[in-house]
Amino acid sequence: MKPVLALAALLALAACAVPAPAPQPSTALDAQTRAISSAELFGPPRPFAPERSNAQIAQDILELGFRLESGRALPRFSRFEGPIALRLTGQIPPLAAQETDRLVARLRSEAGLEVRRVADGPAQIIVEFVPRATMRRLVPEAACFVLPNVTSWAAFRAAPRARTLDWVDVVQRERVLVIAPSDTTVQEMRDCLHEEVAQALGPLNDLYRIGETVWNDDNFQTALTGFDMLVLRVWYHPSLRPGMSRDEVATRLPAILAQLNPRGARSRLPLDPVPTPRIWTDSIEGALSAPSQRQSFALAQNAVNIALREDWQDERLAFSLFLAARFAPSSQGEQALDALLTAGAIYGSRPGGAVPRAHIDLHLSAQALASGQMEIVLRLTESAMPAARRSENGALLSSLMLMRAEALAGLGNMVEAEALRRDALPYAIFGFGSRKAAEARRAEVAALNP
Repeated sequence: MKPVLALAALLALAACAVPAPAPQPSTALDAQTRAISSAELFGPPRPFAPERSNAQIAQDILELGFRLESGRALPRFSRFEGPIALRLTGQIPPLAAQETDRLVARLRSEAGLEVRRVADGPAQIIVEFVPRATMRRLVPEAACFVLPNVTSWAAFRAAPRARTLDWVDVVQRERVLVIAPSDTTVQEMRDCLHEEVAQALGPLNDLYRIGETVWNDDNFQTALTGFDMLVLRVWYHPSLRPGMSRDEVATRLPAILAQLNPRGARSRLPLDPVPTPRIWTDSIEGALSAPSQRQSFALAQNAVNIALREDWQDERLAFSLFLAARFAPSSQGEQALDALLTAGAIYGSRPGGAVPRAHIDLHLSAQALASGQMEIVLRLTESAMPAARRSENGALLSSLMLMRAEALAGLGNMVEAEALRRDALPYAIFGFGSRKAAEARRAEVAALNP
């Protein structure tokens, strides 16, 4: 389930990985004014290959696949058997079919799954688009979500606590419903399709300690990664079957991964410490949803303290530091900068760290721009833009481009700066929802330039 993240002040220029919300449009068409699809914008997919060791990926799959986000254990392995049809319904946004077809093509070619989109008739996965306000009246904290054994929003709304909706009881998946917002940006719609369809097919949990996956509520990764596609290939390997226990799956994973990911056998990185204490997750989620910056900062600091006490040197410590910097009071600007630098160094040393590091570099660029350090802005944005483009994050890429344009203007290169602002516009519309929202982001970035 993709959460709705609150954004704050200067450090929210990139958001937590979800774009800062533009004024809510009244229709899906308004949200996608002048937008183009991700295929037109980014070209052929170029996902980063998985970098984790096979031993680590085996641990990841067990933790992703045998537990829900709530912490409840799943006793049995579950998946679909046979070909899978996917159908769109509800208030379908203008670019939903194109984004879905691109996703399906990737699932077929990269994960080897027998998935196809159908226009009508029976389907194993139904994606229903519902207005955001309607969705939030029933599930306030979710941007999108996935449910078993139900085929429509109306059926779910009629019995939202039905026993049949409990994933714990699902062994062989027959019908799964994905609920996504109909009136949002192309990027958020695409993000929901990727994460929720992937969860409809495979693991249901999210883990903050894995940086190279969409199954992470930090939301730095917005489109399915090479790691995600490998996990789905493993999930549908013929040596696994619905109903297996965790131990039965665990005994088969080494051979499956050796076959599917031989490069992962060469890595000798130590395994991540698990599990994550619930108190740390509660602190992170509290920081993201607290009603005041002061409360968010206190909870983020608590998460930092827990991460240090646990002696983590992974994404959990980095994300704790990132949030502590994001919510730090203005009187602690130097400490916030140190936290960002440390978080960036951690992400840079981790498998798949290029994309999270790009988000950190955007925040560092904002601070450098505000203090007139234009050369630093150019260096940081040059480093971060390739990862933003490759991960197909229009909000992040356009923000980096606009930062770079301001730095160029500050150094007197007005022609190149204006060209870069024009180039950033389609990415900003894709990420932020409309030309008006894109222009608002441009104004926010320009306001940083002294």
